[in-house]
Amino acid sequence: MKKELLAFIALLVAVNCKAQNAAHLTQFVDPNIGTAHCRWFHYTPGAVPFGMAKPAPATNGSYGNANGWEATGYDTRHQSIEGFPNFHEFQVGGIVFAPITGKLQTTPGKLDNPDDGYRSRFDKKEEIATAGYYGVLLKDYNIKAELTSTKRVAFHRYTFPQSAASHILFDIGNRQGESGPVKDAKVYLLPDGRVEGFVTTLPVYVQKYQPGAVITMYFSAVLDKKPESFGVFNGTDITAGKKEITGNGAGLYLTFATREQEAITIKAGLSYTSIENARFNLQQEAARLSFDEAKQQAHDTWEQYLGRIQIDTSNHDNTVKFYTGLYHALLGRGLASDVNGAYPKNNGTVGQIPLDKNGIPVHNHYNTDAVWGAYWNLTQLWALAYPEYYSDFIKSQLLIYKDAGWLADGIANSRFVSGVGTNMVSIVFAGAFMAGIKDFNIQEAYAAARKNELEGYDRPRGAGKLDVDSFIKYGYVNHLDKGSQFEETWMFSASHTLEYAFSAYAMAQWAKRLGKAADHKTFLRLSKGWELLFDPTLKLVRPKLADGSFVDHFDPAQPWRGFQEGNALQYTYFVPQDPRALVAKIGSSTFNTRLDSTFTISEKALFGGGANIDAFAGIAGSYNHGNQPGLHISWLFNFSGKPSLTQKWVRLICNKFYGTEPVHGYGFGQDEDQGQLGAWYVIAAMGLFDVKGLTDSNPQMGIAGPLFNKITVHLNQKYYPGKQFVIETTNNSDLHPYIQTMQLNGKTLHQPFISFAEITKGGKLLVNMGEKAVDGY
Repeated sequence: MKKELLAFIALLVAVNCKAQNAAHLTQFVDPNIGTAHCRWFHYTPGAVPFGMAKPAPATNGSYGNANGWEATGYDTRHQSIEGFPNFHEFQVGGIVFAPITGKLQTTPGKLDNPDDGYRSRFDKKEEIATAGYYGVLLKDYNIKAELTSTKRVAFHRYTFPQSAASHILFDIGNRQGESGPVKDAKVYLLPDGRVEGFVTTLPVYVQKYQPGAVITMYFSAVLDKKPESFGVFNGTDITAGKKEITGNGAGLYLTFATREQEAITIKAGLSYTSIENARFNLQQEAARLSFDEAKQQAHDTWEQYLGRIQIDTSNHDNTVKFYTGLYHALLGRGLASDVNGAYPKNNGTVGQIPLDKNGIPVHNHYNTDAVWGAYWNLTQLWALAYPEYYSDFIKSQLLIYKDAGWLADGIANSRFVSGVGTNMVSIVFAGAFMAGIKDFNIQEAYAAARKNELEGYDRPRGAGKLDVDSFIKYGYVNHLDKGSQFEETWMFSASHTLEYAFSAYAMAQWAKRLGKAADHKTFLRLSKGWELLFDPTLKLVRPKLADGSFVDHFDPAQPWRGFQEGNALQYTYFVPQDPRALVAKIGSSTFNTRLDSTFTISEKALFGGGANIDAFAGIAGSYNHGNQPGLHISWLFNFSGKPSLTQKWVRLICNKFYGTEPVHGYGFGQDEDQGQLGAWYVIAAMGLFDVKGLTDSNPQMGIAGPLFNKITVHLNQKYYPGKQFVIETTNNSDLHPYIQTMQLNGKTLHQPFISFAEITKGGKLLVNMGEKAVDGY
């Protein structure tokens, strides 16, 4: 009886733990993963999904970066925090708050000498970071700093020691992260105690793709305690008693007398359009909200978003990878429009999103890094579990088209920031339509995408694809080894050909569905451009000159010569629109042997750049999971008669490239790219992936071995007929990585594919796993 009772108690504890885990998914989110050598926007634990307000600590944000993309902001290897910026997007950053005590210091100082500025040392053991909340003890001042947010309001709570000289700095006019040099700034204190201001910056990528354009960030902050004194500063120049300062370097301080453990809370409304709208955002979202209420609201929001996909597994590390990856996929590409629908236009003015009958904007506007590669991660995840955001994202992109006349691959406050000088937005649009997301202006979206693919005349640099005329003329982009214009007009001929051929295929399928026969014919012809660069002797893609001859002195492993951030060994597989044709050209036996060997070799480098901490580590290798061009390659065996090899290598990539540590997270210091690598892990761990990025006329997701016992996707019934789609596995483990049989709703699947339409109808996919490789089902 005693044994039975103990067994029952153990079972009850296990069930309760499982239920608790299902109810509190944020416990599996670790924002510190991948924070060694990470991008500016990667670490923002205080944010909510897709939020504008992204308060976070910075260890070296004031250092900026030289070229606009290098790692900056927060680095887990650093031992001091310089302050808490509130904006974190691609090319957008600033509005820093910092609490200190004692001597008034007004410059952040340097990592190697924290005492020379207002930065403070901290201990990782006294730091808490999760989805929607951040807390840390600033050891030099004995101040506990905490962050959370609503969509457009950043909350800061600073708990001070007893001191007659407790200060809060508003460091507004200095460079932060990827924001570039400061052009102008202003900060002032109002009689009611409100602190407001703005900073205008000149980000590197904005100057590259839309010269002269600026980014402006506005804030309006209220504090729950009146200061004893105040003043302004610029660098080390301090003027006590003054309430306003303008220009580069502008800052303001408030000084308080605090009791032991007295907390001061700041609520900062943010905006990209005006101080007035920052005030309005604060009033609408957080006027009556306390810090703890905002924290709980942020937690609940994250639980709701993460809970769209629930997994059942006993593997803790895989659970952490999964929900942290999902967290990063939902964190990036945040709001750029206000509660009232005001948004920053491409020309620097303020636009207005239409309102519904209740005065609510009919959609939102977003900032975004380039969508280069997003069709192999983010958009598939959005389509599956977050179609309402996917729809919103397209409507947001169409604002740029209406305002500027062109689609933009990346935007910062609607300014052009084409990440790599190309433009893959057409694929994003077509994929949404084919997936069944159609509540956007389809004809306008198609016209915008058609222009994006076919027109080069008077095309601004920020719209990318500056060599599209060559693609239209020759059927491929002709190669040049030297050029006098922008590098993207001549340097990446082969990779651009492959990308344009893929997007042409997406447009061909979309045109056919819309009954546009002439366009379908044109785009289908262009989609075969990759064949013109295929060298049958080497069985590789090779850059070609305008006269039709291949380039000489060709090194397949050489990056940058005709290939952007990669080489011919990687890019030869960039034929997602017709992988079976690529297999046929290479020969299935050669294809399988070569690709299997590629992964065998790359496994030694952990499928990236090994332990080399660098964003570009691996670009000269045969496979590089740390960058976009090859994220589909491990799934190509599904098309070559060897699906067991897809199952093998996808699982090993999930296990070895991805980690649960600050240094080994998304590779070693490789660029997570605003949720792209995180989203790839999520869909791959589910055992689903569409090489064609949902662009086929009937999108099919390839199947590999899921990592979990059970996966439940809760479908949005506004878009899809099904309520949920369930994947269950039997005999699943790393020792049993191979699919033996598959049944969809009780019927045997004979191929490793399932249509996206079948998934969104709801139902169950049963995958039986084993230790033996099986290629026929």
